[in-house]
Formats: sequence, structure tokens, C-alpha cells
Amino acid sequence: MAVKAGEGGEQGKRNTMNRLLAAARVEFAKKGLAGARVEEIAREAGVTKQLVYHYYGSKEGLFVAVLDESSSNIMSELVNLKVEELAPPLAMRTVLNHFFDQYRFDPFLGSLALEGIRYHDAHQTPRNHFLEMAPALINKLDAILLRGAASGDFRAGINPRLLLASASLVTTGWFTNRYSMSALAGLDTDSAEGMATWRQYSADFVLASISLGAEKNADSL
Repeated sequence: MAVKAGEGGEQGKRNTMNRLLAAARVEFAKKGLAGARVEEIAREAGVTKQLVYHYYGSKEGLFVAVLDESSSNIMSELVNLKVEELAPPLAMRTVLNHFFDQYRFDPFLGSLALEGIRYHDAHQTPRNHFLEMAPALINKLDAILLRGAASGDFRAGINPRLLLASASLVTTGWFTNRYSMSALAGLDTDSAEGMATWRQYSADFVLASISLGAEKNADSL
């Protein structure tokens, strides 16, 4: 039975919106913004199509809400990782592996992220949780880098913002650019072996780029 607006009070409204976001996430990941149908999302969530528009204004508004929720969950997990007591190389590897695993264990995240990239390329991006939480994640990486420089594991003066940007591309590119990754790396992007290989390699690659040994090798060239 379809749910009507206002049914169940504030808790009912939150539950309804959560169902809508969950249903929309799957629909957008499978069909993209253009191909997704509000009718299907409403049916899966057990609400009327009119209620979708009441809460989100438009299909695009719902899509933006889905992206924002996913970004918030991703960033919250990364920011709250407990790595402060780990040695700097292990702390950094833990963050990098979590980057990868967020996509690895979520069958819809890669497609949704790719659709989000297309959307943000073509639209002015509203203020969202990704932008709001990015400074906290940058600070977390900076703290690891500073500890690593003090311990002699990492080079000094590494820009944490640039590191975050490059590390996220290297790790999550496996899921957002499957064709190129498969063709160039010669790995099956859907296989457990391929995923394990790239998970290890991407973390090794980033760590090698910031290690003190990389600076020494560059000086010897």
C-alpha cells in the first residue's frame, strides 16, 4: 500500500525518506539519471510518485540527495577510521585499503560514483557533505604524513590535499574506469584475484610515492 504524505509523524517521514533513498540509489546506479524512472523508485519504496516530488522536488533533486547521502557515508567512515595508534605506513595503508573496500563491497557505488561525476561535470555543484567533510579527511592524512616524516618513513612537505586526490583516483579508478583498467592492467575487474591484486598494488604505489626512499632515489638520478 502506498504511503501518504505526513503518515506516521516525523519518524514515519524519516523512514519513508530512507526507503526512497535506498530505492533511488539502486535505480540510479543501474540506469543512470536519464534512464531512472520515478515511478519505479516510488513503487519499490512503497510510496506514491507524488510523495517523491513532495520531498525532493524533482528526479534530479532526488539524485542529488542520493549522491549526498553516499558521500556522507563514505567520508564519515574514512574520517572515523582508528589509525592514530598505528605506525604511519600501516595507518596510511589502512586508509588506502578502506578507500578500495568501500567500492569493493558495495555493488552500486562504482556506477553511482561514475554517474555522479558526469552530473557534477555538467552542473554547478551545490554545497554538500563531501565538500564539508573533505577538510577533516585532509587533516587526517596530514597527521599521518607528519608522523611519518618524524619517524623517517615519509618525505617531509607532502601536500595532503594532492595526496588525497591522487590516492582516490588510483584506488577507486578500478571501479569507475573498468574498461581502461582491465585493458591496461590485464586484469579482470570483476574477479576476486583482480581486485586483490589492484588493492595491493594501488596501496603499494601510493606508499612508494611518499616514502623517504622515493626522495633518496630521485636525488640519485
